[in-house]
Amino acid sequence: MQRKAIIRRSATGFAALTLLLSIASVRPAVAGPVTTRASVKSDVCYQIVTDRFFDGNTANNNPAVSSGMYDSTKTQWKKYWGGDFAGIQQKVSYLQGMGITTVWISPPVDNVNKLVTYGTEPNAGYHGYWARDFKTPEEHFGTWAEFDNMVTALHNAGIKVMIDFAPNHTSPSDAADPNHGEQGALYDNGTFVGNYTSDSPMYFHHNGGTNNWDDPYETQYKNMADLADFSQEHATIDSYLRSAATTWVNRGIDGIRVDAVKHMPLGWQKSWADGIYRTKDLFMFGEWYSSSTSDPLYGASVKYANTSGISLLDFPLNKAIRDTFGGTATMSSLWNTQAQIDADFKYKENLVTFIDNHDMSRFLTMNNNNARLHEAMAYILTSRGTPCINYGTEQYLHNDTGGGTDPYNRPQMPGFSTTTTAYQLINKLSTLRQNQPAIQFGSSTQRWVNNDVLIYERKFYNDVVLVAINKGTTSASISGLLTDLPAGTYSDQLTGLLSGNSITVGAGTSNRPVTTFTLAANGVGVWSYKAAEPTTPQLGSVGPTMTRAGNSVTIEGRGFGTTTGKVYFGATAATITSWGQNLIKATVPSVTAGNTAVKVQTSGGVNSNTYDVNVLTGAQVPVTFTVNNASPTNPGDYIYLSGNIPELGNWSTDKAVAIGPMLTPNYPNWFITASVPAGTAIQFKFFKLTAGGVVTWENGSNHTYTVPSSGTGSATVNWQY
Repeated sequence: MQRKAIIRRSATGFAALTLLLSIASVRPAVAGPVTTRASVKSDVCYQIVTDRFFDGNTANNNPAVSSGMYDSTKTQWKKYWGGDFAGIQQKVSYLQGMGITTVWISPPVDNVNKLVTYGTEPNAGYHGYWARDFKTPEEHFGTWAEFDNMVTALHNAGIKVMIDFAPNHTSPSDAADPNHGEQGALYDNGTFVGNYTSDSPMYFHHNGGTNNWDDPYETQYKNMADLADFSQEHATIDSYLRSAATTWVNRGIDGIRVDAVKHMPLGWQKSWADGIYRTKDLFMFGEWYSSSTSDPLYGASVKYANTSGISLLDFPLNKAIRDTFGGTATMSSLWNTQAQIDADFKYKENLVTFIDNHDMSRFLTMNNNNARLHEAMAYILTSRGTPCINYGTEQYLHNDTGGGTDPYNRPQMPGFSTTTTAYQLINKLSTLRQNQPAIQFGSSTQRWVNNDVLIYERKFYNDVVLVAINKGTTSASISGLLTDLPAGTYSDQLTGLLSGNSITVGAGTSNRPVTTFTLAANGVGVWSYKAAEPTTPQLGSVGPTMTRAGNSVTIEGRGFGTTTGKVYFGATAATITSWGQNLIKATVPSVTAGNTAVKVQTSGGVNSNTYDVNVLTGAQVPVTFTVNNASPTNPGDYIYLSGNIPELGNWSTDKAVAIGPMLTPNYPNWFITASVPAGTAIQFKFFKLTAGGVVTWENGSNHTYTVPSSGTGSATVNWQY
């Protein structure tokens, strides 16, 4: 996100070796058109700040409608420098050669046309996070035709396109300064809707600025710095943000990175995501900054990812990666952090991992050591989740001015060499990721660790990858290592790029011994075994993980067979749209709402394992529930909402399932926005959950409410004593 401009992832022996060598020789499997699917588990993502990547069309550098916002000298860091959609299109072969299979571009929407001044420094919306019109492209980046051409070129190269989208806010506003940008102005495809300083319809929240970033009410209902904060519960804004997202989805994008999800109601976002998934089964992930697994709102981020239908950037793991490879933290601490995250997140395999991004100093600013960077890259490229590489990392890009933070973490792309070690590393591990189910879907097991060395195994049924990373400055003798790799000799998938070597695995039924070997200082070795196509189907992924009857879903795994079989949601068969040995497209059948086990059955009647998804009751509407004069609470006590439908927890008092904790800016009145099925008569009540875990329901009959058929709703009641 961009706040003020001043702020701020049973063959053995010879047969196994032959298979591994054949895999190692494969170029990145992105030669054909992109495969549309609501999963990026097999992908390597590349984050592009469009303005700083490549100038493909100089004619749009200084458009008349927003003249004076471009700096040809590239010395004014908060103005446009010329990068555009055409520039990304012209570098498709560079991205393809690196093994990139998904690009995440900065928000492409139209940004403010007037400079915003903080102190004496003029600021443009070059980063994309100061939107004025969410339904048209930013003129500095190009036209709709140029956007469409870019998407087509990337798709033809086998690369998905994800856009950044910021539904939390428009642009900076300052009532004391009428020349402060455009005062949060909002346009609808060119037509003025309103602004922050003259807001009689109350399209925006007017609750002041956030002071306590760990307070749920402040983070959701107050302004980030001076950005005009949308009132998503307003029917006009809700409708606008739904149609704006659909506008871009209909241009062929494959995913959305949602900005500042921590700062918007979960219930609204869930309903918004449901509307998008009705259009296309794409992948969505959000930005929820967490300092660590001990962050005060870490638990809220877990609940968000587990229930909203939107995954997250893995910020706690990012912190551990930076502390470990950029600092002095031990490999054990890194692994323990990942293990904690994996235990908490239901869909940990959908998290997006990263070393750095546009909102933090680059890794090489923190530790100017290419070897450590390579090790960190190898870690996210082989670990669970989808790795996302910040543009220019492969060129060792960094600028350390002012500590390398905003805006100096967004330098101009310095060049496009294809010979750097980092470029080759991404290429090799992308090739492996695209061809190895163990990395796409597999479990993670620590096999050997000390302060400097971590060896872990990824396993999906009989597919196995073993990874060894030594961040130390001296070599390490690795003895006593066990693995589920079949017996045989395995060559390094990196072909010695990071000083890895071959290993030999002994006989055994499992936990087979690896002959003692030396792992070089700053060395990385990756060894892989991919089993023959199984006769029993192996289900690795269903996406999206939140859906409803009539929606399209993508199912991935192995051994589905070449003849069409069946997909079941619970006991109900789905309609098959397309069937492949490793990928199925299906339409969700009408089933009882709630967590539902999905399985694949081959044409021969053989069943797979199951994968849980959340099937919604129906189309979702955000409703704000308020209870006045609730039961008195002490610090650590909270009020929750529960009801008679899955979307309201089916009367559960489990805080991971019930709606809440609710918010109380006007104690003892509490409120929260929930996502509920349109046009449905629902029943609900509130309960108090004390810090000690004691549940107290309100008395009286169940409250009743009929959800609107569209738009937004509200239900206000008094606590029943």
